[in-house]
Amino acid sequence: MCGIAGIFHLQVAKPVEEARVRAMADAIAHRGPDGSGIWTAPGVGFGHRRLSIIDLEGGVQPMPSADGRHVIIFNGEIYNYREVRAELTALGVEFRTHSDTEVILEAYRRWGPKSLDRLNGMFAFAIHDTADASLFIARDRLGVKPLFYAELSDGSVIFGSELKALTAHPLLRRTPELSAIDDYLAFGYVPDDTSLLQGVRKLPAGHHLTLRRGHPLPAPVRWWDVSFADRAKGSARDLEAELVDLMRKAVTARMIADVPLGAFLSGGVDSSAVVALMAEESREAVKTCSIGFDHPDYDETRYAGEIAARFATDHRVRIVSADDYGLADTLADHFDEPFADASALPTYRVSQLARETVTVALSGDGADEAFAGYRRLTFFNAEDCVRRLLPQGFRTNVFGTLGRLYPKMDWAPQKLRAKSTFQALGRSEGEAYAEAVGVTPMALRHRLYTDQMRSSLNGHRAEDRYIKAMAAAPARDGLDRAQYADMQIWLPGDILTKVDRTSMAVSLEAREPLLDYRLIEFAARLPVSMRVRGTTGKWLMKQAMRRYLPDDILFRKKMGFVTPISAWFRGPLAEEAGRIAQGSMLAQTGWFDPAALDRIVRDHRSGLSDHGRLLWQLMMLDKSLGRLFG
Repeated sequence: MCGIAGIFHLQVAKPVEEARVRAMADAIAHRGPDGSGIWTAPGVGFGHRRLSIIDLEGGVQPMPSADGRHVIIFNGEIYNYREVRAELTALGVEFRTHSDTEVILEAYRRWGPKSLDRLNGMFAFAIHDTADASLFIARDRLGVKPLFYAELSDGSVIFGSELKALTAHPLLRRTPELSAIDDYLAFGYVPDDTSLLQGVRKLPAGHHLTLRRGHPLPAPVRWWDVSFADRAKGSARDLEAELVDLMRKAVTARMIADVPLGAFLSGGVDSSAVVALMAEESREAVKTCSIGFDHPDYDETRYAGEIAARFATDHRVRIVSADDYGLADTLADHFDEPFADASALPTYRVSQLARETVTVALSGDGADEAFAGYRRLTFFNAEDCVRRLLPQGFRTNVFGTLGRLYPKMDWAPQKLRAKSTFQALGRSEGEAYAEAVGVTPMALRHRLYTDQMRSSLNGHRAEDRYIKAMAAAPARDGLDRAQYADMQIWLPGDILTKVDRTSMAVSLEAREPLLDYRLIEFAARLPVSMRVRGTTGKWLMKQAMRRYLPDDILFRKKMGFVTPISAWFRGPLAEEAGRIAQGSMLAQTGWFDPAALDRIVRDHRSGLSDHGRLLWQLMMLDKSLGRLFG
């Protein structure tokens, strides 16, 4: 795992200053504390920061080919590099190292962009071809590893693993992208197809890009996509066996490392399944770690302890304060763009704990997206059954009216909170899911904006991103389309960004076996009934794991990392809340109505409304603005 940065001149092969490339690479030194390298040639410069995982002595980067024509920098891991290496060796390729980096380089030299189809892993890399003055950059199928890029006024394109690598370049203009502000408030993160800075882009997951000197900057090319259009055949028992086999292969492949390896263990289904399969494969006790909280409502350590005992792992637990809001500034430093998923706090803490004893940790991320584990997906699937039975006009008239009239009762038992269900049934499929996955509705966002901000957005609506993704999905039904949109937007924008930044902040490599593309493709072909039954998501996966895990782990209510942010803004963060309305950088931008911000703060402090999540969003936005524009 590493950090990469580079400069490529599109029009003229101008000299590239080594010091400039070094500054970009050093800005992301936390991603690679074990070594650094700089390489420059006319019109191009590469910088690399290394976290040594495989071939500790031989995998030094930037890495040139034997003939010097090609040079590569690479961030990530290729889990099947030995198989690809064997295939290339049979074709006459001679290798100088035992690294997966050289395998990527030689695969590209042999097969060009088609080499990506052979790679199973997480990656972002760049290869320069000195013979035809081109730069090839690529990102893995699901966007596990990030890659930012931007075109500058001097005709160069700069790129790097994090935004801070780009902001280290003095020619990058720091102008806010206002549509990204609306996106962030809608979802709690800046989506993967945009950036908070105008002109900065993220190479989309499953895409590559070829830059050629003398040609304009082209659009990225998609090289992989997941399809929900086909259905697997076979009995539940046969599909269970196939699923376990795929999971076992995915976990085993990610246990290859030349450094200490372990796993995050929350006690939930996904991390427990990963640990079970690791224990099955390992000759030694698996190193596991868990974070507990000093408040019983947020603590899951007893479930993690149950799994640790079941599989005799070398288990470590650390109890942290539920009032861990002091990490907000640290997270703002590492995320660059605003990020409001408060589970980033405990994810950072568990990464810290893991890094004390291991360099690589396997996580359970990805199963909820692949197998429909989120509660919002099971609800959406039930609502979609109603949508298929009743015409849109009827639903709009009946359920739309009920949604407007029914009172909002967040305090009431779950069964009585019908307002959001009525509203969802009154909307189209895409509108309903875009609202379900969002965190701050458009109506509330627009109440916060000034007239000038609303005008500057020029009709932009963050929810349209989900609506378009669902409409274009290669899929059969509503659940397919919702999961497809999550994989395109939520997964790279929220989940994978969170894990990458928090783990890399402490120089830990996190691996996600449940995001193996073969598992993703298998899950996308499953009939809906194999993913969701009633209110139970991940149905087939839970059935398959019954041979390994007890029912009290498999079927308990999903909890995840929970943080008491609403209480924070009525207690220790009350002063921070007051700053949001007055005196903060946010209040000075002219984007937000100070009176509307003040009303949000007062209503939350008084208990009249619960705006804790919105206040956290606004606070994290303020901190990011201070770092990028202050």
